[in-house]
Formats: sequence, structure tokens, C-alpha cells
Amino acid sequence: MEHRRNFPLDGVTVLDLGQVYQGPYAGFLLAQAGADVIKIEPPHGEPVRHRMAVSKFATLPFSMLNANKKGICLNLKTPEGVELFKKLAMKADVLLENFAPGVMDRLGIGFDVLHGINPRLVYASGTGFGLSGPDRDKYAMDITVQASSGMMSVTGFPDGPPVKAGPAVVDFISGTHLYAGIVTALLERTVTGIGRLVEVSMLESVYPTLASNLSFVFEHDSPSPRTGNRHGALAESPYNVYPAADGYVAIFSVTERHWRCLADAMRRPELTADPRFLTSKDRSRNMELTDEIIGDWTRTLTRSELSELLTQHKVPFSVVRDLVEVANDPHMHSRGTLEWVDDAVFGRVVLPRSAIRYHGADLPVREPAPGLGEHTNEILSEYLDVDLTALDQLREDGIVA
Repeated sequence: MEHRRNFPLDGVTVLDLGQVYQGPYAGFLLAQAGADVIKIEPPHGEPVRHRMAVSKFATLPFSMLNANKKGICLNLKTPEGVELFKKLAMKADVLLENFAPGVMDRLGIGFDVLHGINPRLVYASGTGFGLSGPDRDKYAMDITVQASSGMMSVTGFPDGPPVKAGPAVVDFISGTHLYAGIVTALLERTVTGIGRLVEVSMLESVYPTLASNLSFVFEHDSPSPRTGNRHGALAESPYNVYPAADGYVAIFSVTERHWRCLADAMRRPELTADPRFLTSKDRSRNMELTDEIIGDWTRTLTRSELSELLTQHKVPFSVVRDLVEVANDPHMHSRGTLEWVDDAVFGRVVLPRSAIRYHGADLPVREPAPGLGEHTNEILSEYLDVDLTALDQLREDGIVA
């Protein structure tokens, strides 16, 4: 494989058994950092490919998360497939997977086996609840972990039911943690020469995101309520989403200076001397009235007018944008984070690069996500010296695809 030589993970070889979002996102970040990532799928492909039966655009996440990877198919339910995998693992630096606990051991390619044949291998496992503990075998998807983590209990409005977060936040937060664990273990290996098992639990990776809500729990000795768009601990005011004449705007005040700036923007300087709004604590006690005053002002102006005024007065804010606006965001396009791509399947779409920037390195040139088994011949011949005749036989026997 041709290396991208100005990238920090140039020359690092990764075997990516990731599926759906968590594992593939960790592999995507590794590929964007210059690693040679080999995506290994079963002959029928990983689950996100199957969404094509619903709509071709339902498989867009596959293209987003598997760019810049090589793709091969191995039947790991056959002894021959397992042996080929072991030979690849002997030459690899990283193995990442997000199967349920025990699956890799049952296939005969768990950490103990692979560490025995390649002690330098960093073995990274992403699971829902961890590799140990009473809940380790519970079924885990983004929504189920949002429910079990408490995230769902604090999302929504007080008079409504628990609501899941719109995006797949658990998958991507835990996938980022998996990437961080891999890179940390690679750094350690430069000193010790030995790889280690790294594991990330989806449940445990999102617990810190509940920091504000937990402060309410321990202050009041009761579950944190759903607060809608207000601060999770109900400790800051203003902190909400307010109506505009043509949409919504999020406004918050971190310091008293921000409150004074907002009062000036509203042309209501007298509010800063009103004892009901004097400090954040006072405004929190009078949160309904505070929000009513701000909302009465914002709804008289368009998002554009509010943007101009709030920027001029240095008030922390953002208009609430829809995803069409975000996909066309001039800022992210100017930085190269988002890129218009003419995709063979989807047509003209916007696809992302990694949010991590390596100064001094070029932006990675996007290589499309691999077709199913697209690079099987290339990888097995390059890494394992398997000749074409043998590859044809392996394919006929259902061991590769």
C-alpha cells in the first residue's frame, strides 16, 4: 500500500473488524491519521451494507465511516479463514473489533491467541457494557445504552417522556474513546515494545457527559429532571433556546458580563440592576420570567438580525440550524472538514474528514469506501504472498470473497 508519509500513523497497519458505527469510526480516525486500515468483513458484508434494501442513502454512513480503507472478505467461521486472519494479525500493529464479548474467543482469535502470536499487537475491543461485570452480555445498541446510561432520562421536556438524542452520540463518543485507547497503547508500545488489550464500554464512555445532571443529583439527593433546552443542573440562566421570527436561537450566559451584554443588546439595561436578575443564582430562581423576557424580545427579530446584534454585543449564542444548512456550512467547507463528493452510488453528497487536524500534514485525499471484498486479492497477495490460483480456490471454497 502507498503510505501517506506526512501523517502521524504512517506505516501502522490496522485490521478493522468494526461494524455499524462505533468500530468503523475508530478505524476511520486511524485511516485519516495515515494508518493502513484493512476492513475485514464476512462474505455477506457488515450490517450497514444491508440497509441498501431500504434505500441506497441508508448506506451513506458506510461511505462516511469507511473512506480511506481497503476492504477484504474473510469467512472467520471456517478454519481456513481463521488461519488467514492469524497470518494477517502477525503482520499488523492494531486489531479493532466491536463484537459482543466472547465472540472473538469463540472464533479462536481472542486477545490471548493473537497476543501469543504477535506480542506487539494492540488489541482494541469496543463493547456495550465492558468485557467484565454482571451486565457484560446485555445487548447494546446506541438507543439501549442511551436508555441504560441515564442519558435518555434527562433528555426531553419536563412534561414529556424520556427522549433519545437525535444523533447516535453513544456510538461516536465510544468510537472516539476507542481511537484514543488505541493511539495511547501505540505510544506505550514505543517504550515497551509490547501491545496490550484496550477496551472501551459504550456505557462508561458517556457517563462523564452527564456531569451537569449529576451535580443536580448530589445536590438534591434525587434524580435529575428533564430540563428541555435549559442547563442540566438548572444552575445557569439564561441558558435556553428562544424563538426567532424565522426559527430559533440558543443563548446562554456564562458570566455576569454576558448577562450585561445581553441586556444591552435587548436595550433593557435596567434588568442588570433588578434584584430578580442580579446574579445567575437570582435569574435561576426566576428562570421562567427571565426566559419570558428574552423570548418576547427574540421573537420580534429574524435569526439574521439576532446574529448581528448578539455578535455585536459579544453574547454567546448560535442560531439553530437544520442539517441542510450545516452540510453547506461555509466555515467547515473552507477548512476542508466537509467536502462535496461525486459518489458513484449517491451522486453529489457532502462527506466529512476527521475533526482531528495534524498541522504540517496535508489534508487526506478522500478514497471511497471499499466495495465488498474489493481488495481481497490485493491484500492477501501483498501481505501473505497468496498467489492468484490459490486465491481462486479460496474464493471457490467460500473462505474469501
